[in-house]
Amino acid sequence: MEYTSEQAPFTSQEREAIYRVIHARRDMRHFAGGSVEPEILSRILAAGHAAPSVGFMQPWRFIRISNSELRNQLAELVEAERQRTAEQMDERKSEFMRLKVEGIRDCAELIAVIQAPDDGTVFGRRTMPDEMALCSTSCAIENMWLAARAENLGMGWVSFFEPADVASLLACPSGARPLALLCLGPVKAFYDKPMLETEGWRQREPMEHILAEDHYPQ
Repeated sequence: MEYTSEQAPFTSQEREAIYRVIHARRDMRHFAGGSVEPEILSRILAAGHAAPSVGFMQPWRFIRISNSELRNQLAELVEAERQRTAEQMDERKSEFMRLKVEGIRDCAELIAVIQAPDDGTVFGRRTMPDEMALCSTSCAIENMWLAARAENLGMGWVSFFEPADVASLLACPSGARPLALLCLGPVKAFYDKPMLETEGWRQREPMEHILAEDHYPQ
């Protein structure tokens, strides 16, 4: 689907739909196999590429993992890091290991998101070049997350890996930084609440702990 640059105001119904998608977005871990239609995948990737970026640097790169052996190798890297993470959990180790992280094997599509090497962009990022590139790439991932939910597909952000290992496996150039393995595909159901909230790991902070005026929240 092609979108024009016409900046017409959104209707109240469109605005409501946008906020509904934002609040319905979940980090999914349970996938139902299946497939993603090529035109839908194209729309989701286009949404990522439409993300805002500091200095219009566009530091994101997307790698669609279509080779089954490569997917298995990535899954093994994720499992190795999961085991290392579990060793830091102390009394919650067994509880952590029960959490399902098989999305990387079960999802219909696996997309690696790589932050490209510095392209020399200076505009808007003199003091924090790496941080602004990271923020820009994160915006692309969030756009894909929201687009996937609007398409009634699940998406999960996997970050259990050593970036250098993934970079080597995907033949990334020097300076490239893997940030995410995005699991995308049909799900049997969407979570009512974030999975880690349901599992008792974390609760969402109340707004009064997040929002402040004139100084850092106390």
